[in-house]
Amino acid sequence: MNEILDAIVADGTTSADFAALQLPESYRAVTVHKDEQDMFAGVESRDKDPRKSLHLDDVPVPELGPGEALVAVMASSVNYNSVWTSIFEPVSTFGFLERYGRLSPLTKRHDLPYHIIGSDLSGVVLRTGPGVNA
Repeated sequence: MNEILDAIVADGTTSADFAALQLPESYRAVTVHKDEQDMFAGVESRDKDPRKSLHLDDVPVPELGPGEALVAVMASSVNYNSVWTSIFEPVSTFGFLERYGRLSPLTKRHDLPYHIIGSDLSGVVLRTGPGVNA
């Protein structure tokens, strides 16, 4: 990870330099777990505590598919999507990911026992999948 950070902050790092960087096998992420998606069943929304469902896990760096990008996140935020995901409202994201995973072998890899939360970020693109052109 330090090599990636050094390349990001260095002056003059080129896209070829980023492409040559060795990617780690895993990274740390805030997740929710599929086996806990019913933990708040019967609890009023205002009484659901996101601290109970959020986990800090090491997760594998995914292989990129068409139209996808791997971003070294430099800043992120917590918004309502993050909060809703953490309390499994209005519906658990795992149901959507299961249905999406049934579409093709490529989408199956999104049906995991965990879900990385977050929808707002800024960072540096390290890799792109096929079909990414901008």
